Amino acid sequence: MDLVSDAISAVRVGRPSSTRLRVGGSWCARLDPYEGAGFHVVLEGSCWMVTEGGSAVVLNTGDAVLLPHGSGHVIADRPADRATVERAVDFARWSESAAPDCRADTGDTELLCGKYRLDRRHTHPLMADLPDVVHIPNRVGHHDELRSAIDLLGREVASSHAGSAVALPSLLDLLLVYLVRAWMAEGTTSRWPAALHDPVVAEALHALHEDPAAAWSNERLAGHVGVSRATLARRFTALVGRAPMAYLTWWRLTRAAALLRTTPDALDAIAQRVGYSTPYALSHAFSRQYGTTPGRYRAGVTA
Repeated sequence: MDLVSDAISAVRVGRPSSTRLRVGGSWCARLDPYEGAGFHVVLEGSCWMVTEGGSAVVLNTGDAVLLPHGSGHVIADRPADRATVERAVDFARWSESAAPDCRADTGDTELLCGKYRLDRRHTHPLMADLPDVVHIPNRVGHHDELRSAIDLLGREVASSHAGSAVALPSLLDLLLVYLVRAWMAEGTTSRWPAALHDPVVAEALHALHEDPAAAWSNERLAGHVGVSRATLARRFTALVGRAPMAYLTWWRLTRAAALLRTTPDALDAIAQRVGYSTPYALSHAFSRQYGTTPGRYRAGVTA
């Protein structure tokens, strides 16, 4: 069980996309709010990012920034005031332009920009816990695996080698994992990093994710992690935001939704995998959480 992978897999849909740009001169591009997560990596040079709230972040060579909630923002060659932001060019149109001042081979800044498609209707709380902007600066000796992924991704996007159609989405997925992992390692005081560093709560989460179909109860889970029911309930609820059995129900149905999206498995098989004794029991619980039946949900996401 890898809870970070589970949290990402629970909300990820479709394939990620990316664009590599070399830009020069004076430029300013706007990215509108997006139902997913966006990222920028500075491969060479530097630039500025301004969020909708007005916060400005300077991005230097090797820096990576993740916008996990798809927040609108502007990227530019220099700090942008309100008037400049209002005149910013739409990113999609700007990135496709052949104008020398927008996509010049002689530009001094090279960017890797991309998006992940995410289903935000039932986001895992770990992903919801992420701030609007996750800035991972390039520092020697920090997050070496993220640096390696950035180097590989930059080379892959710039090439047309055999197998790129498979390698590129896989590297983009790896980048997202490493960005979330780097945020968790930065000493953040957010709830979920604390949950995964608490030995009792982390072990309980491990058990529920490892085998959600097991006949878990508060007593059995507390015995599994070696604490009293009261201790487990107090620590788990404080750090996770839900009581253990409430979290288990939510996770079972979230897993069922992911299986409906990504597999052709019959409902009875999915019910058994996520801990429901019959398809009817799963359908009843699923309809309460998602507001629709499993069959209609599957038809809607695969249409």
